[in-house]
Amino acid sequence: MRKIITGLSVTALLSGMLVVVAARTKAPAEPADTYKTKCVACHGKKAEKKFDTSISDDQMVEAVLKGKKGEKPPNMPAYGAKGVTAEQAKALVDYMKQLKATP
Repeated sequence: MRKIITGLSVTALLSGMLVVVAARTKAPAEPADTYKTKCVACHGKKAEKKFDTSISDDQMVEAVLKGKKGEKPPNMPAYGAKGVTAEQAKALVDYMKQLKATP
C-alpha cells in the first residue's frame, strides 16, 4: 500500500512540474496581439499617436526595450525588463510601421 501511495505522490508531483514547465515555455505573442493588449491605449489603433517614424528602427527598438520618458506622461515603459526580446521588439516596431502606413 505504501508503494502505491508513494507512486501516486511522485506521479502527481511530476505532472505538476510539467504544467509549470509548459507555462514557462509558451510561444511568444504575435506582434498584433501584443499591440492590441499593451500598446493601443497610448499609440492608437493605427499607431497614429506618440510613434515617431523619423527615428531609426534601432532607436525605436531601444525605446521598446528600455522605455522612454516623453515630453509629458504617460511614459513608455521598459518592456525588456518584462521579458520582451530585441527580436520581438523589432517585430512590434515593424508591425506598428505597417499600421501607420495603412490608410
